[in-house]
Amino acid sequence: MFEQTHQLGEVVVQFPGAGEVFQRHGLDYCCRGNRSIAVAAQQAGVDAEGVLAELNAAYRIAENGVHTDHDWQKERLQALMDYVVHTHHAYLHKTMAPLGELVTKILRVHGAHHGETLRQVHQLYNQFKMNMEEHLIKEEEVDFPMIARYEIQPDANSLQAVLNLIQGLEAEHQEVGDLLREIRRVTEDFTLPADACATFSYTYDKLQELESDTFRHIHLENNLLFPRLAASVA
Repeated sequence: MFEQTHQLGEVVVQFPGAGEVFQRHGLDYCCRGNRSIAVAAQQAGVDAEGVLAELNAAYRIAENGVHTDHDWQKERLQALMDYVVHTHHAYLHKTMAPLGELVTKILRVHGAHHGETLRQVHQLYNQFKMNMEEHLIKEEEVDFPMIARYEIQPDANSLQAVLNLIQGLEAEHQEVGDLLREIRRVTEDFTLPADACATFSYTYDKLQELESDTFRHIHLENNLLFPRLAASVA
């Protein structure tokens, strides 16, 4: 069972289903996963006891069910990176361009009545898309191959290079995470206006799906991949 003193990132490492609980309450477990449940809840203005009760209830249900989650603490780093690329990178490669067209479409159709919000969503999403496209290429072509080489043939020089790149990756994760959180803020948690059409509703649904997938993606790197590399120093 979890307590308020447990850190968000550590909780999601032990129980991946916690990510959904934290996200429902607006608690950032990927880019700011080093905070305790109590501190994160206080900063978000939510009831820590309520979050904890929901978290432990979900954990009890999971404990009594069938376990399907990988224990990434025991997998090779290459396996974890392959999973990130083939699952989360693949999702983004497939989703970002069509979703960008939808964001543009609802601005064009509904901009007369909801222009301020939809212009912000358009700007924020396109900044996210540009940042993430560059980030994915860098991870796939440079960063992950460097980590894979270190895992096969570790040495002090390559470890230092890997630790240096982690700082850059974490900063990039923070930037894209902030953009997604700002989209949620300006849309008031993706609240649809009364005159929203089916395309408007679908676009907001896809933006929430993108947010959830990206946060799971960042969590696997920030709270699993990078700490395991940092532990190599010892």
